[in-house]
This record gives sequence, structure tokens and C-alpha cells, in this order.
Amino acid sequence: MEIPSKYNATSVENKWYSYWMENKYFHSTPDDREPYTIVIPPPNVTGILHMGHMLNNTIQDVLIRRARLLGKNACWVPGTDHASIATEAKVVAKLKEQGIDKNDLTRDEFLKHAWDWTHEYGGVILEQLKKLGCSCDWDRTKFTMDDDMSEAVIKVFVDLYNKGLIYRGYRMVNWDPEARTTLSDEEVEYIEKQGKLYYVNYKIEGSNDTLTIATTRPETILGDSAICINPEDPRHQNLKGKKAIVPICNRVIPIIEDDYVDVEFGTGCLKVTPAHDENDKVLGDKHNLEVIDIFNEDATLNSYGMHYEGQDRFAVRKAIVKELESLGQIEKIEDYTNRVGISERTKAVIEPRLSDQWFLKMEDLAKPALDAVLTNGEVKLFPKKFENTYRHWMENIRDWNISRQLLWGHQIPAYYYGDGKEDFVVAETKEKAYELAVTSSVVEKSFKIEDLRQETDALDTWFSSWLWPMSVFDGIRNPENEDIKYYYPTNDLVTGPDILFFWVARMIIAGYEYKDQRPFENVYLTGLVRDKQRRKMSKSLGNSPDALKLIEEYGADGVRVGLLLSSAAGNDLLFDEALCQQGKGLGNKVWSAFYLTTLWEVSNKIEQPQSSKIGLEWFEAKFQKVLVEIEDHFSKYRLSDALMAIYKLIFDDFCGWLLEIVKPAYGEPIDAKTYHKLIALFEDNLKIMHPFMPFITEEIWQTMKSRTPEEALIIAKWPAQKDTNDVLISQFDFASEVISGIRNIRKQKNIAFKDAIGFSVVNNENVEPEFDEVITKMGNLSSFNYVNEPVEGALTFRVKSNEYFIPMEGSIDVEAEIKKLTEELNYTEGFLKSVQKKLSNERFVNNAPEQVVASEKKKEADALAKIDTIKASLESLK
Repeated sequence: MEIPSKYNATSVENKWYSYWMENKYFHSTPDDREPYTIVIPPPNVTGILHMGHMLNNTIQDVLIRRARLLGKNACWVPGTDHASIATEAKVVAKLKEQGIDKNDLTRDEFLKHAWDWTHEYGGVILEQLKKLGCSCDWDRTKFTMDDDMSEAVIKVFVDLYNKGLIYRGYRMVNWDPEARTTLSDEEVEYIEKQGKLYYVNYKIEGSNDTLTIATTRPETILGDSAICINPEDPRHQNLKGKKAIVPICNRVIPIIEDDYVDVEFGTGCLKVTPAHDENDKVLGDKHNLEVIDIFNEDATLNSYGMHYEGQDRFAVRKAIVKELESLGQIEKIEDYTNRVGISERTKAVIEPRLSDQWFLKMEDLAKPALDAVLTNGEVKLFPKKFENTYRHWMENIRDWNISRQLLWGHQIPAYYYGDGKEDFVVAETKEKAYELAVTSSVVEKSFKIEDLRQETDALDTWFSSWLWPMSVFDGIRNPENEDIKYYYPTNDLVTGPDILFFWVARMIIAGYEYKDQRPFENVYLTGLVRDKQRRKMSKSLGNSPDALKLIEEYGADGVRVGLLLSSAAGNDLLFDEALCQQGKGLGNKVWSAFYLTTLWEVSNKIEQPQSSKIGLEWFEAKFQKVLVEIEDHFSKYRLSDALMAIYKLIFDDFCGWLLEIVKPAYGEPIDAKTYHKLIALFEDNLKIMHPFMPFITEEIWQTMKSRTPEEALIIAKWPAQKDTNDVLISQFDFASEVISGIRNIRKQKNIAFKDAIGFSVVNNENVEPEFDEVITKMGNLSSFNYVNEPVEGALTFRVKSNEYFIPMEGSIDVEAEIKKLTEELNYTEGFLKSVQKKLSNERFVNNAPEQVVASEKKKEADALAKIDTIKASLESLK
């Protein structure tokens, strides 16, 4: 077989991924081996591969491939999340293009469109992950809306409801007017926004007096139920017991007293709008105020908005300010920086809204999950710094709003049988719900199953994904099945810190509630991928490269290495495409090394040179030392450090040193003993490289010699650890400095490498002679002599206290060297004069900045030292 001199990533990657799939190396079934399990953080079914996915899934693939090489039964479960809000938005947009309004469809009709869209466009990202080399068990691919997954979600809802942990309540919630659904507190991002503070005058009923309130949201004036003052505020004692008139709508409202009002903020008069502010709702309940909701679900004004009905809230804000100004009721307007909540998904400004919603009580559920991370260490976060974030969230946990006003998702299994809000039952099926409903005293005998009305709300997407480590193994429906008993708890979770509470904490909560066990042992929290300017990568900034084009340009291996080279756990990755080029360069270097070995003729008839023997022994010792290092890095999830250690070992030690040490002379064969040992070490290199660069390593492994499917690299055995020989490594480090010294002199004196040179050493360090043969070969020395005195008339250098000498006679053209050194001396002396002239100028020394004068003095000292060195060299040549 003809082996190409250059590596072609595209053809190789397709070939080996197909081979791995055909031989089912990714597939796992329970057996007697130790399991190693990872569940993928399920990307949105709407998603496409971006840099965050690339980083996260590369890390998981490194861990899973290494586990296979360690002989574990590695299982990486892939899948996608139905992503209620994102997917419904995509489907609604597609329907709109077809002239169809979502509101004109029944639930079943809309869901048919949603499933059609999912089947056509969903899951693209999983196919893209294959291009990256991800070795997931694709036979186990799950989707959070699969029938079995849905059954698990409904079963858990019913169970929690029956335990008294799920309840329905009329509460102030976060409303996303674009998605037209409620959001949990964790799905709201807060940003600083420059706005205005409007001072509005309200008339006092029965007088010409006014009071002034300050508000950032003048559009909500139409929903005011009261004005509140602090009873201790001396400025407003005259307002007690009176009433105010709401501008524009002229509704009369009470002036109430409560010490909640901050006398330092604004005017000390607070407008109370219970339907549109959480704190106002508390005041409203306390003082029994009317609740006036002025918004429709899309944040346009309803009939309470009077002549603004149907207009958007922000348009009304501008218009109502103009109207108030025309009425003379704007006192003043100030610039004001406000903290505004926006939807994590749609980026719409959140509207506080009173609504009937379903909630899960979290306080008691959270306690085992809090202890697991912070008390008994059953779950470990990497890096540890995120424990403080986890603690803050978990100790301040609030009830989880789990209902969403969406059609796409798991429909809440509550069934209404009467007109009252409490006339419902919760059951896994409609049939079971009917059995419960007919026992109610309000249900007549004529009541039929068709009369049951199922709750229209769907469950929050996270309510399905918090079960993910269990539900992918059917551990909720069949808690004693073989898979869940074998694979659970899983080992490592790799995800971003932005969903530490959304997903990670909730999975831990669910794990202790339903399996009384942690769902995973270690959580590796990756950083965000940023550009070189430290900006978060995003489509809007246009700074996020096309992931698939990167793979096309640099190969999957190159991109994987590029991502991981600067990806320390928990720290943001500053992505630079040059890193991918560096990764590609490593692949090319290794391929060139392999190609070189294929060009050698192997002979059984020649003896192994001492230089090759000791060189191989040194590399084996170095390999073992690095193996210990990378084991330590892996144990601490420092994958970037592990990769860098492997990179240096292979690029510098193997390709840069060992191959040169054992390489036969041009046209000569290599001895069989050296060759076979070299190939064995090369194979060990491929094994530790494989998790990071799976494609090129499998290609070289399979090209080295014919192998059966049972001998593929992907399932080979990770190199065994042996004792390290630190003495040998130290001796080589010393020898390599000697070789570098020889090479530097050759370069400085233009001594061609083909010309052998003599060599002597005064061995003050008592260095052992083990690497003398290596030095002789790598320096192309004609002789290697140990002497007691310095050699006269020789070129010299030092390594520590050892002095090394290369005789000039026969090595260099003395006349040419004298001429060259003389020219260099003349130039340096001229340069010194110019510097000293500047330093002798008192005006310059007194007026120039201190660092400039210091720089000139350093130039003087360097020039003097260089002149001494050149003069010494000239003296030795005479």
C-alpha cells in the first residue's frame, strides 16, 4: 500500500467514523466491566453546532474515549431537548410564512405542525456532532418528547402532586409577552438599561392640592389602585385619610400608609399597581386594594387602557408622557439607570403578571442536593469556586413555576371536572382521571369521560430535563431495569456554569428524590467561548466562526486541539483560529514522523547502536513521567494541561529528539531491534493522543500494520504505568544542552553538519557517559575526549561547570572568522561611542525620562560585554 506523504483529514475522518459506527464501538450494553457513563447535555432540537457545543462535546468525547482505552464499559448517551419556547417560536414563524395563525389551530393541529417541523429540521446538531468525532452511543439517542420520556415526566408530576409538593396558585409571575408564557425566575436575565424617571402630579380629591410620584413606568398609571406614604414622613402628614385622582382615567383611589415606603427615594409618595409589580401586590393584599390588570398577554393595553387600547406598552409610554405634559401633570423628567429583566430565550422585556400557575415546592427537596455538594462531597464541582454560587442559589431557593402557556411540550396531567378552580384531579391518563373525578360530590351520574377538560398549560422544559440521567435509562418508569442499575449513577457531567441551577442542581434534586443517589459524581463546568477581544461569541456580533467550516479548514482533530489548548476548567476560552492551525500542525508533524518510519529499510543483520539503545530507554522513561502527569491532570479535569503535556512529549521529545537519535544514516537501514521498539513507543503515543485526536491516530495505527476490528485503536489498551527513571531523564536533559551548544557553534561559525568535528570536555560535573554516543551522533563528532585542562585555540561553551571545546583547526576558516569578528568589533565599538556620547550629555541625562536613561545605560553595559567577548574570541584565533 502506497502511503501518502501528506495527511488528508477529510477522507480519513469520513472513513474512520464510518468504520467505528459499522463495528459498533460506540454502543454499550451492561456487562461485567466497570461502567463509565456520561449523559449529553441535550441541545435544543432547534439547535445548530456553535463554538460552545464544540468545546463541551469535545471534552466529553475526550473523557469517553479515554475511558474506553482504560478498559471501562463506556456509554455516552446523546439526545435533544424539545425546547418549548424556542421550538414553538420556530413553528409559529413557519406557519406565519404559510399564512396560518397559530390561534386558528386546535392543539392537535398545531402539534402536528410541530412534529412535522421537528422531524424535518430537528436533530441536525446531532449529525453535526459526528463531524467533530463524537463517539456517542447513537443507538441510545433520546428526545425529551419520546413516548417513554413523556411518560416518565407525567409519572413524576403525578407523584409530586400526590406528595403535596405541586400546587396551583394565583401568583405574580414573570411574563414573556413575546413567547406569551410565564418564565421561572432563573429564566430571567437582568441588564442595566438607561431610562427615565418621570415625576407625575396627582390631584387630591376635593382640593387644588397635588402630590407627586416618581415612576419609571408611566404607562402603568392606568392600573393604579392607591398612593402609599410612610406614616412617619413629615412631608406628607397632610395627606393622611385623603384620596387622590389618577391622571387621564380620573379614577379616585385611597392614600394609604405603610412603612414599606422608602422616604429617601423619589418624592416619598408611591403609586401602588398590584397587578404589575410584585411588591405592589404584597401591599395590595395587605391593604385589600383593587387589582387592575391593564395588559393583554402580548403586552398591549386592554380596555383599562382607554384610548390606548391595543397599543404596545412602550409606544403607550411615550404617548402617555406627552398627554400628561399637555395636562400639565409632569413635574420633571430625569435620566435614570434601571435594572430590567429580560427573557433568557426571546430577550423580550419581562412583564410582572398575576396568573394562575402550577408550582413545585423546592425548600425540602433541595436539602439533600445542597448537602451532596457542600457537606458530604458526594457531588464535586470543578472548579471548586462554583460551590459558592451553588450555595447561594440553593439556600435562597424559591418555589419553581413549572407551567408554561405553550402547546409544544408535556401537557400538564390535570383534568377539570367542574367550574371551580379547585375542581380538578391529577392522573397519568384520562381514564385514571375519570375514575378519580366520578368520586367527587360535584360530579353528576351523567358525567362522561369526554366531559373532562385537560389543563392547557405545558410543563417547563426543564421539568423533563431534570430527570435526564434517570429517564434516558428508563429509570423512572422501570426503576429496577438492568440499564438503570448498571449505568446509574453516571460518572461525569460536562456543562456550562450558566445552567448550574437551571439544570445541574435540579438533576441532583431529582436524583436524590427518585433514586436516593447522586445522578453523577463530577461536574466539569466549562467556560464561555470568547473572541480575542474577550467578547462573548454571538451571531449578533458576527464574531462566532462557522463550526463546520473550521472542521473543513483544519480537520476535526485540529479544531479539537485548538479548542482544548486554552480551555482551563471554569475559565473562559479566548478562541483564536491560530490555535486550530496549531492543532493541525501537530497532526502534520505526527504524520510526517510516521511517514519517515515507512521510508526506512529494516535489517535483522546489524547491531543496535548504543545511541539508539539509550535514546529509546530515555524516551520510555520520559513517556512514563508524562503518563503520571497526565493522569494527575485528568483527575483534576485539567484537560488543557493534559493535552499540552502530550503535545510537548510528541512534538518535542518524540519527533524532535528521539527520531533524530535513532534515524539511520542516509541510504542505510535501521536495525530491527531499534525499529520495533520505536514503533511500540509510537503506538503508545497514539494511545494517549487518541482521545484528543481520534481520526489521525486511528489512521496511523491502522496503516502501521494490518489489524482486525478487535485490534482497532479506539478499543486498544491505555499504556500501563511503570516506574519512572528520573536519573536517566535528568542525564538526557544535560546531554540535550550539550547538543544545543554544539549546534549553536556550528550555526554561528557556519560549520556544515556534514563536516565532522572534534570535541573535548572538562567534566567538572562528573557527568556519566551514558549519552556520549547520542551527543556524538547528534553533534556529528569525529572524536569525544575527556581532558583535564582547557584546550587552547578552540571554540568553547559551558553547560553548568562543564567546559566543552571544539578545535578550530579543520573546523572553521580562521582568516574568514577573524575578518568577521573584526568587523563586528568595529561596529560594536562605534555603537558604544554613540551611546556614551549621549550619556555624557548632562542635559540629556537630567531631562530625559528615568526609564530612557536606564535603557541607554543598559545598551552601554551590553556593548562593553560584547566587546570583551569578541576580543577574547579574536585572541583565541591568533
